[in-house]
Amino acid sequence: MRMNAPGNVLGIVLAGGEGKRLWPLTADRAKPAVPFGGNYRLIDFVLSNLVNAGMHRICVLTQYKSHSLDRHISTTWRLSSVLGQYITPVPAQQRLGRRWYTGSADAIFQSLNLVYDERPDYIAVFGADHVYRMDPSQMLERHVTSGAGVTVAGIRVPRTEAKGFGCISANADGRIVDFLEKPSDPPGTPDDPDVTFASMGNYLFSTDVLLDALHADAEDADSDHDMGGDIIPRLVRAGEAAVYDFADNVVPGATDRDIGYWRDVGTLDAYYEAHVDLVSVHPIFNLYNDKWPIRTATPPLPPAKFVVSGRAEDSIVGPGTIISGGLVTRSVVSNGVLVEAGAEVSDSVLLPGVRIGKGAEVRRAILDKNVVVPDGAQLGVDLALDRARYTVSTGGVVVLGKGVSAS
Repeated sequence: MRMNAPGNVLGIVLAGGEGKRLWPLTADRAKPAVPFGGNYRLIDFVLSNLVNAGMHRICVLTQYKSHSLDRHISTTWRLSSVLGQYITPVPAQQRLGRRWYTGSADAIFQSLNLVYDERPDYIAVFGADHVYRMDPSQMLERHVTSGAGVTVAGIRVPRTEAKGFGCISANADGRIVDFLEKPSDPPGTPDDPDVTFASMGNYLFSTDVLLDALHADAEDADSDHDMGGDIIPRLVRAGEAAVYDFADNVVPGATDRDIGYWRDVGTLDAYYEAHVDLVSVHPIFNLYNDKWPIRTATPPLPPAKFVVSGRAEDSIVGPGTIISGGLVTRSVVSNGVLVEAGAEVSDSVLLPGVRIGKGAEVRRAILDKNVVVPDGAQLGVDLALDRARYTVSTGGVVVLGKGVSAS
């Protein structure tokens, strides 16, 4: 049993974002419900990290297009009610008036009944849509030892790449002296002027500090009621904020290559590249670490089958998939996919139920659930033609939304 974690912490996972930059994958679902890695949904990563760390009371705050996310949580994430454990989706309830959430801080403020019911000593407020492994109990121990009111998880990134993040300026003692949103000149870390602490969107609060900050923020007419944009800067000004260096987090079973891995999959290209990270012989992110498993529920399907000389190379292939005379290379193929004779799929991400017809060619594509690629069709071969018919990302990845039949 980890120090402080099981009895004293309430987990709040922020899962209400629209995920506009992931459209069309978010046309019919919330961003945290987007499938990932053949078996998972994006939200499985944060929930696995919290559960593996012994934090077993978790509320997932939802808002937009939340049905598939609610269903996934309710059918997959069942903990022991006898031990007081739960993971529950919490929709926007308009408890404070006829309005939806106006920001991530407002989402928690409108849901404070969850905190009052549980009376935790600490509250872990984590994002729902990043790909990573982390042991939050180690962050909790650092938070308790430091005496800070809030501890912000920071990942070291080169200063030249930090302009798109919330950036942390901290002193040698780890106290945050400034929190800058997407600054033109990111600050260095105390021990390395060439790197910056970028906020991972994961926070650990002492409960009374968070409650006071939320109430003050709710009364501020000039606030956007955002956790990173308003609550954290407020606590920085009060001298209550500390940084937790993600590089200090030691996850059991991590390899030399994937230790410290964290990926924000907020765009189609980032989502695609995160899949590329999975499929090499020595992957940049290793899904096969059974000492810190990424947990989910898989459908009751038979094993994958390869027939009529069908094969897959340097790929992940989900259960229920049949590769019948086709060739799949450097791709992530989810469950229930069919690749027919003569078809070639390369450098692609196929979500559940995709059908690739005979002789079809698919390159650098993301195909959402139940997409059909007819016999002889081509995707990713002529990007000019693809742009006229489908979504093509900045990086040249062709994306078809759920249920589309390619022409």
